[in-house]
Amino acid sequence: MVDHLANTEINSQRIAAVENCFGASGQPLAVPGRVLLGEGILTKECRKKPKPRIFFLFNDILVYGSIVINKRKYNSQHIIPLEDVTLETLPDTLQMKNRWMIKTSKKSFVVAAASLTERKEWISHLEECIRHLLTKTGRQPSTEHAAPWIPDKATDICMRCTQTKFSTLTRRHHCRKCGFVVCADCSRQRFLMPRLSPKPLRVCNLCYRQLLAEKKEEAEADRRQPEPIRSAISGYEPSSGDDSDKSDDDKADQWPADTEFYTSEVSWSSFHS
Repeated sequence: MVDHLANTEINSQRIAAVENCFGASGQPLAVPGRVLLGEGILTKECRKKPKPRIFFLFNDILVYGSIVINKRKYNSQHIIPLEDVTLETLPDTLQMKNRWMIKTSKKSFVVAAASLTERKEWISHLEECIRHLLTKTGRQPSTEHAAPWIPDKATDICMRCTQTKFSTLTRRHHCRKCGFVVCADCSRQRFLMPRLSPKPLRVCNLCYRQLLAEKKEEAEADRRQPEPIRSAISGYEPSSGDDSDKSDDDKADQWPADTEFYTSEVSWSSFHS
């Protein structure tokens, strides 16, 4: 499919349409050899509540964002390199069915499809792209994954001390290491985790002690052997930057009513051929 669509006019038009929908707030997506394989609406498990998000699958990246006007305007663009992605199928819950987790070294989150068939299709295409990229680059599958944030409504009390009860005045916080919902007293520490962010991030007391111990072990190892140089993945936000905190009720910019997303009819969830 990739070889068939690469360097074709229809592929260029599809990518340009996606760029136009994100507008100036999005990053350019057209690069040599990049192919748009499919798109669809998935439900993303966010901090406050599950929300619909538009997802675009390319042969090397996964792009998603918030829906302002479907097939017209999107914002809050996020770009994830596929070679950093690992997938995990999850059981259904009362709130969400057909779930799976998208895990990366910088951010992990849960999404759900409208049907079991759509989930299978998404996972199949994602895994095929990931295998192709890893084979091409010679890299091994990623083993380090950021912890997904547990939704606020999952607990009414701090998941560390189990004593503090959350209320309007007592805020919920998230540990960036384990993803637990914790109170302020249990998460007063900050720790620098370069893999996630250039700035120190909030962590719970337990994770802080563990991170300090790991740092001490690494320092001792560094005295014996230099640490290998690691290259950073650009264009990818850290786990601490949860897009769910952004309002979906922002007023949409004026958008031409006659703008066509594609020249032909495309279902709300489809893969191109």
